[in-house]
Amino acid sequence: MAGVVQSVQALASSLGALPPEFVRPEHERPRATTFRGASPLQIPVVDMSLPDAGSRMVEAAREWGIFQVVNHGVPADTVAELQRVGREFFALPQEEKQRYAMDPASGKTEGYGSSVQRSTGDRKIWSDNLFHAISPPAAVNHGFWPDKPRGYREANEAYCGHMRRLTGEVLERLSAGLGLEKGAMAEAFAGGDDGLVLMQKVNFYPPCPQPELVLGFAPHTDLCALTVLVANDVPGLQVSKDGHWYDVEHVPGALIVNVGDQIEILSNGRYRAALHRATVSKEKTRMSWPVFVHPRREYIVAPHPRLVAGEIPAKYDYKAKTFEDYTYCKINKLPQ
Repeated sequence: MAGVVQSVQALASSLGALPPEFVRPEHERPRATTFRGASPLQIPVVDMSLPDAGSRMVEAAREWGIFQVVNHGVPADTVAELQRVGREFFALPQEEKQRYAMDPASGKTEGYGSSVQRSTGDRKIWSDNLFHAISPPAAVNHGFWPDKPRGYREANEAYCGHMRRLTGEVLERLSAGLGLEKGAMAEAFAGGDDGLVLMQKVNFYPPCPQPELVLGFAPHTDLCALTVLVANDVPGLQVSKDGHWYDVEHVPGALIVNVGDQIEILSNGRYRAALHRATVSKEKTRMSWPVFVHPRREYIVAPHPRLVAGEIPAKYDYKAKTFEDYTYCKINKLPQ
């Protein structure tokens, strides 16, 4: 599909000293900026089987922009199978993974890639990834789905079915929390059946000899509407609140839900997009499987009309920019 991917995974396996392009400035290093107080705040954990689940999601979306959900209805064996095929893909020989390499020159973002490929002046991040659409069928190109390991397609399709249901439920509850009809948020983003696009990513963060100097992912908010993430049991996800970075504790069986830019904008700032980053380990490989919920490409990025009525001004004005244009500007770090 493309040229050779120079991967962090391969670099880590033969590394003597940490290359300088991975070293973060002092003020960005995780040890210097992570909250170390006596009783750090905890990311909200919402039990979706309880009557107050909706109100607790709304509160967390307002205060944090991130929360974890338990009793979410996604079977443990479905999650385990998704994680198995992800682990086994990254255990394949480099030449096999190379068959699915991203082609940055084509403008396409799907496939297998690494921060080592990037030629920008930014510091590189300590991670590789695999990225492709999983829904709706019209958006899926199975050419980016690995043939190996065994069961990759079946595992992703099974997980996707649960993600469609779960993300729909979360959107309904967040929509109701704004005083809108339950379906208002999904209708705005999708514009009809199969308008929402689900993108599956597998992040691979190999052990790093000096993890205190690097980041697995730099601070950012997700450009999409919503992200649902499952990780292995190696900690690393952090979220920013009130100027401090907090660890997202591993809760067995939980899924992590991030509010993205599009929900913050649609809500006219009532919900906040989570500013987050990833740290890495010296001894262990960290992996995560985020699913990003994207609006349709032609969706106009703006607050919902009912949330800017009367004397309430719009906090965001992107001059009728589409989601496609918003994505291009954010990925290429251009002004919105």
